[in-house]
Amino acid sequence: MAIDGLKTLSSPLSAKETMDRLESIVKEKGMTVFARVDHAAGAVAVGMNLQPTELLIFGNARGGTPLMQADQRLGIDLPLKALVHQDDAGKVWLSYIDLHWLAQRYALGAAVSANVDTLSKALDAFAAAVVKAP
Repeated sequence: MAIDGLKTLSSPLSAKETMDRLESIVKEKGMTVFARVDHAAGAVAVGMNLQPTELLIFGNARGGTPLMQADQRLGIDLPLKALVHQDDAGKVWLSYIDLHWLAQRYALGAAVSANVDTLSKALDAFAAAVVKAP
């Protein structure tokens, strides 16, 4: 099922391997990892179960600042986030925010369209590298 504003790819790897690969690629590209949130561990801590689910929060001020200069409210959606989760059937998924959707949401306009295109292409490349079969 498609959800507005998200791009989702299937991964041939386990959830942990997918997230480890994403984190490694993000760091290799010079971006900052602000947090890696293990939602499944949080569920276990309160006596509940959740399939493997992790969120990576990452970004780069050089890429994000021009977007926030166009509309500071975008700061609620930045830094960037990517979610890796395993569904009940055991399939692993990588989801991340579509930057063109964000640009439309905030009506950023032509002044930052080149920035949005560059960041979007970079995120798509990161995601493709992550889910590429080993």
